[in-house]
Formats: sequence, structure tokens, C-alpha cells
Amino acid sequence: MLRLGFERRQRMPRGNAIRHVDWARMMPFLAMHGACLAAFWVGVSWIAVAVGGALYALRMLAITGFYHRYFSHRAFKTSRLGQFVFGLLGASAGQRGPIWWAAHHRHHHAHADLPEDVHSPVQHGFLWSHMGWFMCREHFGADLSRVHDLLKYPELRFLDRFDVLVPSLLGSAVFSLGMVLKHRYPELGTDGWQMLVWGFFISTVAVYHGTYTINSLSHLYGTQRYPTGDASRNNPWLALVTLGEGWHNNHHHYPAAVRQGFYWWELDLTFYFLKCLEFSGVIWALKSVPDAVREGVAVVEGVAAREGVAAHWTDEPHI
Repeated sequence: MLRLGFERRQRMPRGNAIRHVDWARMMPFLAMHGACLAAFWVGVSWIAVAVGGALYALRMLAITGFYHRYFSHRAFKTSRLGQFVFGLLGASAGQRGPIWWAAHHRHHHAHADLPEDVHSPVQHGFLWSHMGWFMCREHFGADLSRVHDLLKYPELRFLDRFDVLVPSLLGSAVFSLGMVLKHRYPELGTDGWQMLVWGFFISTVAVYHGTYTINSLSHLYGTQRYPTGDASRNNPWLALVTLGEGWHNNHHHYPAAVRQGFYWWELDLTFYFLKCLEFSGVIWALKSVPDAVREGVAVVEGVAAREGVAAHWTDEPHI
């Protein structure tokens, strides 16, 4: 039943999608933004802002390190349990499941800034590339032919099928934290509603738009070190917001690498986070950038470059 339910949701149109926004299905997403306005009523405290900041950092790392560099590009290896935990953490950001996310991202690399690229600002404009594309009913599904390596895991299919479960549980936990703090440490000046607004709603919306800037702004503003055949840019400001994803031209030059800041002065906090996980034994076999590729002497050409070095997508977790 899980398999059938999942597959019914995963359909994509061929060619250019018609821009039909499904407003009914987007109401929760829009409500998340509206809920942020409740900050004017619930007030603010340092502890609520701190929790929100911590959850922003954790979930941005989960998107950049796990949804992007692991599930989409297989830039390192982990255990099956580690893979599931990575999926849980990524799902807590409210950007749907790891299979859907990876399928769309691999599609992006296969057609970067071509008409088939559904979130290219070059082809479709800033607003559509930033957030309009996933509001379109034709993109609620995904091209599952690109994610056979992920579909074999029922626990990942579960996260995709019930993609609202983890964010809902997180929101409930954050609210409960605020209630506990109100009763045990009233001097902190917080409560359940304040913690929910700052720790969950505002934090989640910030992660949303931080992530979306890589689809939109990083294909419009910045510098191009490598002639990748698309509009990808390196932007240090976006690298700060997204904890390392702003080195987007580097990434499009060699998508398989775990490190996107190719040089020491290109701050990539996600890479340092992943190195800590490697040191602890949680992940291993991190894929580096060959010196010749980094220096531009050698390039990844043809379909392999567009597909994000597709050969690496078949890597399996260690079970």
C-alpha cells in the first residue's frame, strides 16, 4: 500500500510544465509565512531566538549536507541507519522527502538553465525559480527514473509519502519545550506559543528562503570561475546564508565533490560539519575535487557533467 500510494504521487509532465499553481495544496506553505506575523503578539525572548537560530543551522546543514550532498550527489557514504537519520533531519526542514528533493535536483543538473530546468531564473524568471515552480501542480511529482538508488529503501519512501509528519512532530516538540520552560524557568520569559513562532515558524521560513536562493540568486549574481555552460555563480554572501552552498559555480563544475568551497578562503561550513562526522565514523569515503579539475586543467564533459556525475548515484550505504 505504501508503494502504491507513493507512486501515485510521483508523476511529472513531459517537456515544459504548464504554470498551474495549486493554491489549495499550497495553503500550509502560505500559512507558515502568515504564522510568522504572530511574533508581534507573542513577543520575543533571547531563548526563543536562540532555539530558532539553532534549528535554522541544524536544518540548513541537513538540507545542504544530507539532502543535497548525500541524497542528490552521493558525495560520501554512510550506514543505512545513518541514511535514515539524515533523511529524518532533512525532512524536518519542511522541504518534502529526500527522494522528491533528490529527483528534482538531479533533473536540474541534467538540464541546468535549459528550458527543461523547472527552476532556472534564466528561463523562467526570479520569482518562479525561487518558489513558484514547486507551487505548480505539475511538479508535486518527480522523475523517479533518476532515483532508483533511493527507491529501494522503504524507510525513505515512507518519509516521502508522509512528508508532513516530521515537521509536525518538530513543531509539537518546540511548542512543548516552550511550555516546559515557562513553568520551570519563568525568568526566561518564554512560553509555548512564543517558542513555536520563533523556534519553528520563523526558523523554518528562513531555511526555506535560504535554500531557495541557490535556485534563484546563485544563477543571477556572483562570479563564474568555470565555463560550465549554465548561469551558475559563486556568491560568498549566499555561502554564508546557506552554510556553504553559495559556491555554486564550483559545484556545477564538479557536482560529485563533497566540498563546494574549492579553496581554503571559500568558507564552506557544511564541509567542515561533514568532516566532523567523518572523524566520528558516521560517514566515510568523502569525494574530493581532483587537483586538475579544481585548477581547470581537466573538466567533466558532456552528459556526466550535466547529470552531476551520474555514476556516483549508484553508491549504496553500508548495511
